[in-house]
Amino acid sequence: MKPIRSLAFVINAEKPGAVELARCLVAAARSKGVALKQTTRFPLRRGYLRGCDACCVIGGDGTLLGVVREAALEQVPIIGVNRGSLGFLTTFSPDEAKVDFEDILKGGFHVDRRAMLECSVAGEAPGLALNDVLIKDELVTDYLCDGLIFSTPTGSTAYNLSAGGPIIHPAAKVIAMTPICPHTLTNRSIIFRDSVKLRVFNRTVGTRVQVAIDGASGLRASANEPITISVARIRLPLAQQKNYSHFAVVRTKLKWSGGAAERL
Repeated sequence: MKPIRSLAFVINAEKPGAVELARCLVAAARSKGVALKQTTRFPLRRGYLRGCDACCVIGGDGTLLGVVREAALEQVPIIGVNRGSLGFLTTFSPDEAKVDFEDILKGGFHVDRRAMLECSVAGEAPGLALNDVLIKDELVTDYLCDGLIFSTPTGSTAYNLSAGGPIIHPAAKVIAMTPICPHTLTNRSIIFRDSVKLRVFNRTVGTRVQVAIDGASGLRASANEPITISVARIRLPLAQQKNYSHFAVVRTKLKWSGGAAERL
């Protein structure tokens, strides 16, 4: 990648150690003559990342999700530094960020372009989701359940996994649909190819279902109003270490066995 000349920091000040780590990384960037801007407010306002070469997010995966829409629209790579818990998206550890930051500023990172979902209700302007779209509380299509999760491969390790859905490699060109607490034991996840356009209807008259995009609520669909879900035309540029391995991250975060020593 090209060297970073303009860098935005998004810092979750509520995460322990995030502010101190930000000071360290900001000082390192400033010493290299990088133009800087920083904020502790997210989701980001439209246009905040315009003109930036990258955005360094210091927090957890939830913090990073608050940057996703702006980063995708401006095609600005996100460098996620984990000060949260699991950190499937914020894959740089604090120590890795400190040690590798000078190299990162020189362009020493790989950009993985992650698929996103586009969701609209009743033909309104669509929202973008990196992880998932959640439809809650009512009878949806042929499922009687507490809700439905429509997940990207990236989001397969988020709410989808908690609901019993499959883990999917980020490069897979699919959408996963997973019911939440289905009332029929044979209702399980369904995997669709990424070229489909899915339409969901609330069939219960006089009710409205809640639609959450990457955990942010705000959309509601009345009876027979279509909820349309498809793969978005734009992708999120997500910065990764050059030696990044998805399943190495999964093994670490989920505490699986299978380390090198065990294979010998």
